[in-house]
Amino acid sequence: MTTEVGDSMTTGVGDSMGNDTVETADAVDGPVRAGGSGDGEAVGKLLEAVRAGRAGQVPALLLPLDAAARKAALGKLKALRSEVRAWDWKRWNEATRVRRGLYVAGAGCQTGAAAAATWLGGRDLMGWRPEDGVLVLKVLGDRDEAWAADVAQRLAQRPAVAENSYPLIHGLVTRSGCAVPATDGYVLAWTRQITDSRLLERLREDPQTPVLVPHALTMAETPDRLTWSVGPEAPTHWPTALAALVAEGVLDRAGVVDRCVSRLLRGGRPRDLRFPMEVLRLVEPDAAERRERVADWIGMTADAPSPVAGYAQEVLAGLAAEGALSAGALAEMTGGVLFRTEKKLVRAQLTLVGKVLAREPGAADELLPAVAEAFGHEDTAIQERALKLVGRHAASVDGSVRRELAEQAGLLSPVHRSAAAALFGDDLGDASGGPYEEILPPVPEPQPVGPTATTVEALVEELLTRELPEDPVAFERALDGLVRLARRDRAALESAVRESFGTESWPQEYYFTHSTHGVEVVLAGLLGLLPEAVTRGRRERTLPESACHHEALTAVLEARLWEAAALIGTDELPFLLASPTVHTGEIDPSVLVERLRAYRDARVEPAPADFAQALLRVGRAGPSAGPAADAAAALDTPAGRRLASWLRTTGPLGAKVRFLRRGADRPSLKWWLFDRIVVEIDESPVVRAEFPPAFRWVGGALDATPRRCHHWIGSRALWASVLPVDPEFLAACVLPSLAWGVDGSQRGTAEPLIALAESEGPVGRAVALTLAFGIGGQDADDRLRAVDAVLVLASRGALDARGLGTELAWLVAEGSVKPNRLADALRTAAATGAYATVWAVLEAALPGLLMAEKPVRGLGEVLAVAAECVERCGAGGELSGLDAVASARGSSQLLVQARRLSGALRQGAGQTLTETA
Repeated sequence: MTTEVGDSMTTGVGDSMGNDTVETADAVDGPVRAGGSGDGEAVGKLLEAVRAGRAGQVPALLLPLDAAARKAALGKLKALRSEVRAWDWKRWNEATRVRRGLYVAGAGCQTGAAAAATWLGGRDLMGWRPEDGVLVLKVLGDRDEAWAADVAQRLAQRPAVAENSYPLIHGLVTRSGCAVPATDGYVLAWTRQITDSRLLERLREDPQTPVLVPHALTMAETPDRLTWSVGPEAPTHWPTALAALVAEGVLDRAGVVDRCVSRLLRGGRPRDLRFPMEVLRLVEPDAAERRERVADWIGMTADAPSPVAGYAQEVLAGLAAEGALSAGALAEMTGGVLFRTEKKLVRAQLTLVGKVLAREPGAADELLPAVAEAFGHEDTAIQERALKLVGRHAASVDGSVRRELAEQAGLLSPVHRSAAAALFGDDLGDASGGPYEEILPPVPEPQPVGPTATTVEALVEELLTRELPEDPVAFERALDGLVRLARRDRAALESAVRESFGTESWPQEYYFTHSTHGVEVVLAGLLGLLPEAVTRGRRERTLPESACHHEALTAVLEARLWEAAALIGTDELPFLLASPTVHTGEIDPSVLVERLRAYRDARVEPAPADFAQALLRVGRAGPSAGPAADAAAALDTPAGRRLASWLRTTGPLGAKVRFLRRGADRPSLKWWLFDRIVVEIDESPVVRAEFPPAFRWVGGALDATPRRCHHWIGSRALWASVLPVDPEFLAACVLPSLAWGVDGSQRGTAEPLIALAESEGPVGRAVALTLAFGIGGQDADDRLRAVDAVLVLASRGALDARGLGTELAWLVAEGSVKPNRLADALRTAAATGAYATVWAVLEAALPGLLMAEKPVRGLGEVLAVAAECVERCGAGGELSGLDAVASARGSSQLLVQARRLSGALRQGAGQTLTETA
């Protein structure tokens, strides 16, 4: 018999994981009676089994408990759950066993569907084993269908829960007869359960298939099983299986086609579009389905990834051949495709338009303006094809269209100027536009760092900012604000930190063992959670001579954080001396003098790591360095005298880079680029003697040998702020990480380049090498960072274009930097208007590439960029090795672009002679 449980069963506040309050029970089998001694004994046995991790015994132990006893048991289970959360990692295995028992027992003691779903979805309890779900189904066997359906739907709505609790949810759905929950998490789990060598048979037999397959086709992130790289003949190939089910009528054909098209039109990663793409190819829309979706196909050709755009282009080409594609639709499609960078798609589109115009000459007025979009394409060969296509049909267009085409012809490369003039005559107009003018970004001005937060609320908001670890200025401002406010209002700050940060794991001894976790270690020091011995050991840590430079840079950051953690809130650290005054990380020397004056007046000695970082950041080359040195000496303190000596005698910190030769110095080496980099740091007796242990590597304490490491993954965004006035030294240190971006698949390695470019310090070979490595990086975003750095240096007049070109030449010639990446980066730089700058780099790089002992594959693309630059900026002269290549017979891109570059250089030289005369 089912008895309603009244409001007395409602509990108050949920558990500390944020679980819902326990609702009034919907229904519990058995009469409600007051719990007696027998119930207390039964609850005790249940708790004993849970604490012992015997989850399999829980269903039988729950069976005799009535509603009141289960309520009492639930309170004890919650207490045990809180206790287990506080256990440290040494009791991990024990905690796992107890949590399994809690998972099952708590589900059986909950009364409301929402509370049960919340308990079953708790991250700390969630069952990872299928048998856990079976046990829960046993303890929930007495609940009615509506209750079970409610729990199932709630669990399915939470992606992580649905993904890992499929047997439980499926069991509840089957038992209750409710609608199949078509959610991303449930579908993902279902695909994992059903994929095997009997895939087609299992899909055919599963009643969920007609519901879950349509949802799978629309998911933003396609489940892995559906994208497995297996052939259509494989029994686990989902697209083939679904095509068979469509043919059998198990799946609705129109619905499958519609969902595939809609998903492809939404776009996304190629990986996620592969599944609907393959299904659509196998199901193959019929003629009517293709015609009614013309707008969708056009949208795909413009914006979708290449494979999808190519498929849509094929469909539209078929419609055009059938006469089912209007000229207006083809013009719209052409404008979108010709804007793309994929040359294969662009060439195919020009071919398609040519075929249509051959059949329908009257469509020229509508189609040729769209074709003219290709006049601005980066590939001059495509420009030529488009110009020839326009030339074949230009006679049939009216005057206004002809003038529009002539105006578009101004986008053509100068190499096609004569052909355009022959076609358009006087309509073409004068494209000279006056003398060439180089366009570079404005010289970056140092941006002052804003004041620190003055209230606890504002500081906590800064500390919680997600971008804090990636923004050196924000990081330093927040750290200084934390130190200042800890002395001014420690109690309020401690209260706010406890309220705003998850500090439960901080007391655990392992939490800060391998990482400082950024400012968290300082917050832990503020709350008194760090053992003194641990703090002292981390402050005195000395790097081994074998440490890599990335680890060394990070060690400086960590030494400062541990020092702040030890001294925060005390009179020994009133504020930070090392806080930058400008966004590059540099400190104005006069400001540092005033900070030391405040320390002197307060009778405080500078903290060693803080002062050492301040010395590395203080500007030593500007006009204010001399007067600041005199003012520092006048302080008549040890710190003032150190600063004065540093400003007067310390030049740029020295570091040189050399490369081991392939097969000579270390013949057994696996010859990755980063395996060959040797960084030699100049000896600095002052640094070795006066700086704290974590800084002494700056004075030459590390071995000069190649290193492999993974440390560059961590704090690279903050590295530049460690040595903001010594870009050459910093460049040498980060060079191996940039080599990872060239040889490997790592991303974000070029993040320090902008800071290097904006630094006022002198630059040399190390900076040129970092730029070369960034330009040759595998990641497109890293190449863009390198382009920005090159342009910033050029705008400051600090770019060694010849040095950069020389480094690029040998890196490309030996195969470390791929020519297509070089061409992509330099083309991007040139397109900003910096044609002369890019040519200066290529002028130094090309002789070594043209005369390389082993021919450089892909060099034609680089020559195309060079020719574009020469044509735009009017440079002239001779280039060693170019004439030999240009005079060879053939029509490859290399030879065509060599001739183009040679002709442009001759024309530029002729113009120079004319202007001189």
